[in-house]
Order: sequence, then C-alpha cells, then structure tokens
Amino acid sequence: MHEGSIASAIVEQAVEAAAAHGVERITAIELEVGLLQQVVPEALETAFEFAAADTPAEGAVLHLTQRRPEAVCRSCGHRFEPSLETFSFLCPACRQADIEIIAGNEITLLSLTCDEKSP
Repeated sequence: MHEGSIASAIVEQAVEAAAAHGVERITAIELEVGLLQQVVPEALETAFEFAAADTPAEGAVLHLTQRRPEAVCRSCGHRFEPSLETFSFLCPACRQADIEIIAGNEITLLSLTCDEKSP
C-alpha cells in the first residue's frame, strides 16, 4: 500500500508550508492525484488520518480530485487520453507507441486551508 508513504509526504509538505506562513492549524488540504498513480482514495484518506495525527494537520479534511491521463505522440504530435481500461498507450492517430505522458501521473498539493495563530 503506497498510500501510506504518499500520505506521509502530503502531511510533511503541508506542515512545512503552514509553518512557513505562521499558521497554527491546517483544516483542509486540496490534492490532485493522477489516475496513473493508482491511488485508492479511501486508502489514502485512512493513511492521511494516521499520518496527520499529532501534527497541525490532525483533523484536516482531505479534498481529493483525480486527473485523467493525457499523452502526446512523439511521432505525429497528436494529444490523446490513453485507455486505462485496455491499457492501450498507442497513438490513435498513427498507431505508434512512442508517446510522452503529460498528465495523470502526478500528485499535486493544490491548496491548504489554515487557521492563523492567535496574536
């Protein structure tokens, strides 16, 4: 289950960002995960709860959106969405397998919602 290491990295990044901005508590984290990462949302949410325990992110809500993959063919330049159902990564325009994945393989921390420190 790689969701545990992903959750730990999310918490670490979020806590560092919050500390750099002088906030006391993280209440929500918005995250985009590419489908090629094969993250199980429920497993990530559970792992996040454990990783966030005893940190400023404890109790924070994790808002997760998934991003579909996108590729560009190096041979003809056609942009397309590879099929995750058939695992087809052939260019539908020229049938070449020389592609570059340009989206759907990332994990991006998009935003944090935080409570400021009291004066």
